[in-house]
Amino acid sequence: MAVDVTATATIDRPRDQVAAYLRDPANDTSWIGGIRGARLLTPEPVAVGSQVERVASFLGRRIRYVNEVTELTADRLAMRSVRSPFPMRVTYGHRDAEDSTTEVSVRVQGDASRFYTLAAPLLGLAVRRSITRDLRNLKRVLEERPAP
Repeated sequence: MAVDVTATATIDRPRDQVAAYLRDPANDTSWIGGIRGARLLTPEPVAVGSQVERVASFLGRRIRYVNEVTELTADRLAMRSVRSPFPMRVTYGHRDAEDSTTEVSVRVQGDASRFYTLAAPLLGLAVRRSITRDLRNLKRVLEERPAP
């Protein structure tokens, strides 16, 4: 089953602060609910070609996967899985909104049909619910931090 889900949120922080937070794998466990661990496998800083290993749980299964950064611009970070139980792409968008706020989007695209065949009708809903919750966490974490 192909999944293509996007969620958005507005965060009361400037785009450069939001982008810096999203680009640091050390922050993943603070805002992505299913992530149990994340580490950069390649030398810092994060750049196109960097690889990030994540350990997650989703729909009751433990998943270990590696994403590779395929695009990194002022307003976008895109990754694709290079080692995972199913192919996936994740894109974080962040653009200026009003009054030093940032509109953030998370898009997840993938095909998990071999692994979640029985859950296929609910998979898109579960992914949407998950990334919407993640964006609420990101908003809370960033807005509770003192502004620099």
